[in-house]
Amino acid sequence: MSQPQTPAESEMAALIVQSLNLEDVDAAAIDPEAPLFGTGLGLDSIDALELALEISKRYGVQLRSDDPDNRRIFASLRALTAHVQANRPA
Repeated sequence: MSQPQTPAESEMAALIVQSLNLEDVDAAAIDPEAPLFGTGLGLDSIDALELALEISKRYGVQLRSDDPDNRRIFASLRALTAHVQANRPA
């Protein structure tokens, strides 16, 4: 693992595991810099939609499926957490 999760990343990791019912994934063991899709956590586009909905409900941050930055936003736990933190309503 590169670096340990920050508290915000730990919270996001727990949200990912809970909202996507990833029973066999330990949220604390998710590498914050590993890819969320494909080779990393193995999420797919349906998971991204579910996750976007949960993030919207919990943090008030809208993630649109047509956003050209989605590949960067959803690149890793660290990238997703940073995006949500930067775009949360005051």
